[in-house]
Amino acid sequence: MKPIRMVDLAGQYEKIKEEVDSAIAEVMNTTAFINGPAVQRFQKNLEEYLGVKHVIPCANGTDALQVAMMALDLKPGDEVITTSFTFIATAEVIALLHLTPVLVDVEKDTFNISIEAIRKAITSKTKAIVPVHLFGQSVPMEELMALAKEFNLYVIEDACQSIGSDYIFADGSTKKTGAIGHVGCTSFFPSKNLGCFGDGGAIFTNDDALAEKLRVVVNHGMKVRYYHDEIGVNSRLDSIQAAVLDVKLKNLDSYIDARRSAADFYDRVLGTNSKLIVPARYEKSRHVFHQYTLVANGFDRTKLIAFLQEKGIPAMIYYPVPLHLQKAYIDPRYKQGDFPNTEWLSENVFSLPMHTELDEEQLQYITGSILEFLNK
Repeated sequence: MKPIRMVDLAGQYEKIKEEVDSAIAEVMNTTAFINGPAVQRFQKNLEEYLGVKHVIPCANGTDALQVAMMALDLKPGDEVITTSFTFIATAEVIALLHLTPVLVDVEKDTFNISIEAIRKAITSKTKAIVPVHLFGQSVPMEELMALAKEFNLYVIEDACQSIGSDYIFADGSTKKTGAIGHVGCTSFFPSKNLGCFGDGGAIFTNDDALAEKLRVVVNHGMKVRYYHDEIGVNSRLDSIQAAVLDVKLKNLDSYIDARRSAADFYDRVLGTNSKLIVPARYEKSRHVFHQYTLVANGFDRTKLIAFLQEKGIPAMIYYPVPLHLQKAYIDPRYKQGDFPNTEWLSENVFSLPMHTELDEEQLQYITGSILEFLNK
């Protein structure tokens, strides 16, 4: 059996090596390393894939969130609502821009932000909502957009874990996550479902005026060279990363299918064990399984993780400390116990290997080892 990894980037690369190497060589031969043809080509192909008018490539997913907030002219003191159960970058950029992060609880089953909790948190200072499509599954976007319209709020989608996921509206139509709100953001970190060989990110919007401003902000606030109309940043996706991403974009749907197949296997074998709560699948979302995250129901997950490690099986905890309990974000507005679902999940979730290269032998070994531990 092949070694089991949380993410098998080497195995994935082997299958597309010839095409990736050729794409990188083309960039090297043209020496157009910044904003070259490879970036423009990937941008257009991603716009077509997402069904969105504008894709603005940038340096990473954190920059994407920050640039989005800058382009929307959010001001210090403005409140931005987001979830406490997410990676730190979501709140980090809010704090860096001297905005006020307003954290709310999540749904216990889907791990995603609670629409009811958002409604209760809205004040006269609220200007934006940042829903995080956690682990690859969409937030209830139709309800969220209606709520945002009611209170005249921006929606900035954090789609860093959900690229390729479809949201299904009440009328049966679908849109990709990241292409529903006023602006969407993603990361191309290597372990993402669509990942490059370094850092990368992108911002999406259907708003022509906003797209123009986003392009200015990522380029030092500059529309005409050396004339700076806005306060901006330097955030670019380099051509080599774009070339890699363009190759992988052609395979993204098959990558998603492979992840969903692995998740189906996990569900079948582990879903009948009362000590495990397998990931809920929201009926209006096509889950793309950036992570396969279970809940330990009445046992010590750290002992299971140690047992699996002894057997050569990696497992991770995303995320062990919710944002409202992180030292850097301690705030008198929040205390332990305020977000019971978030805190319960942080204490009990664990994630299994999830990637495009998992085979049945590996999946049988992983699930068999888990059941061995639980039946001891």
